[in-house]
Amino acid sequence: MTDFFSSDSPASAPVSNITEYSVSEISGSIKRTVEDAFGHVRIRGEISGYRGPHSSGHAYFAMKDDRARIEAVIWRGAFSKLKFKPEEGMEMIATGKVTTYPGSSKYQIVIESLEPAGAGALMALLEERRKTLAGEGLFDEDRKKPLPFMPKVIGVVTSPTGAVIRDILHRIRDRFPVHVVVWPVRVQGETTGMEVANAIHGFNALAVDGPIARPDLIIVARGGGSLEDLWGFNDEAAVRAAAASAIPLISAVGHETDWTLIDHAADRRAPTPTGAAEMAVPVRADLEAALAQYGARLAGCVSRHLDQRRQSLRQTARALPSIDMLFALPRRRFDEAAGKLGRALELNTLNKRRAFEARAAQLTPGALETRLRDRGRRVLDLAVRAERIVERRLDRAGADMRRLGSQLTLRPAQIRIERARETIAARALRGDRAMERLFERRRSLMGEQIRVLASLDYKNVLKRGYAIVRDESGRPVPLASQIEADSPVSLQFSDGTIQAQTLGADGTGGEKARPKRAKPSKPVQGSLF
Repeated sequence: MTDFFSSDSPASAPVSNITEYSVSEISGSIKRTVEDAFGHVRIRGEISGYRGPHSSGHAYFAMKDDRARIEAVIWRGAFSKLKFKPEEGMEMIATGKVTTYPGSSKYQIVIESLEPAGAGALMALLEERRKTLAGEGLFDEDRKKPLPFMPKVIGVVTSPTGAVIRDILHRIRDRFPVHVVVWPVRVQGETTGMEVANAIHGFNALAVDGPIARPDLIIVARGGGSLEDLWGFNDEAAVRAAAASAIPLISAVGHETDWTLIDHAADRRAPTPTGAAEMAVPVRADLEAALAQYGARLAGCVSRHLDQRRQSLRQTARALPSIDMLFALPRRRFDEAAGKLGRALELNTLNKRRAFEARAAQLTPGALETRLRDRGRRVLDLAVRAERIVERRLDRAGADMRRLGSQLTLRPAQIRIERARETIAARALRGDRAMERLFERRRSLMGEQIRVLASLDYKNVLKRGYAIVRDESGRPVPLASQIEADSPVSLQFSDGTIQAQTLGADGTGGEKARPKRAKPSKPVQGSLF
């Protein structure tokens, strides 16, 4: 390649035969070249810099190995359809197309699907998720609920077309027929976890007395399969829904050796769907046999209890004494008391008579006179003492009256009168001042109202050069169209009223007389308009 320079001017620009591209053209050419060469690829690497989806719904991160790194992006539409969500540090296999981002001169892979790199990665992801959920207490035994012994309604979350639902229904029908409500879900695929979670939430949201019976027990069931087939039951949403269920839940996913995270969160794990049906309901025939056995035992116990009570009653009756033996002692005591009653009455009468005779012997006329004289002397002594007591009390009362009379003077009354007179004068002065202030406020209010009336008076408007036009009858004329030609009118000014004649359409009137100034008359109230 040779460059040519002009010899005419040392400052001439260099000339080249290389094609010139703009930045946009070269970036677009590179983008098309990369997309044509790597239209659809699978990349295996470790996820780096993942911080969850952006507010727009897109996810941006990088995939790397020990020697290189490539930027990655998952658009919002593809992110919602991913079966396995990206996690920081996980080795994943990304399927998509390689393209460039001209805005920053970078190349990146637009991921359409994402899956763990082998079963080992799935197990690692499963173990990490199990530790996280266990750390939150979702697998604790103390939060698991007991299963109802005899549920009336059982809700089953499974595929309506598989063999699992037929096995469960057949086993429940054989053991103890109850009402079964099936919530159909996909048991394999990307939407399995969300559909199972929605089914559990839906059963819990049913009303007790609603049109659809609310189950007393929930069974989440699926047949056996590989780890990838059962991966939907390891979904975090399904596990959290099973742990939060207010209705007891049995997990019957896979076979005996298959374990999923929903098995840890459920209240009971069944090895198979048929085993879940056996856990859910008892055997009706066994219950009937047990009930018959309990009925026979109860009848035997009642019969033996009645025999024992009857025998005990007979023994108690034999130990009781007869009526004659019960009344023998009281009857003897009554007879003894009746025999002693006559003698006791005679002795009592004799004692009363002796006491009466002794009292009667003391009642003689001399004794009575002596007692009367003693009582008379006591009465005279009491009368003398009473007179003395009255005299002393009268003397004491007179002394008190004289002392009180000396204390009663006119000075305290005069003082109280003077104080009352001063109080009345002060209140009268306060009343006069209050009336003056009231009159002053009323006078000021009256002045303000007078000023308002004066401002609204039409005479003040006339003083500013306006006039009122009136017709022959003295009524104000507000419009010129209401006045006919050659009509007499009056014009009222602020200092008086004058008479005038209107002109015709040609400017001439019937009488060409100059308006005469009328004598001022008393103004008549009219409209300002």
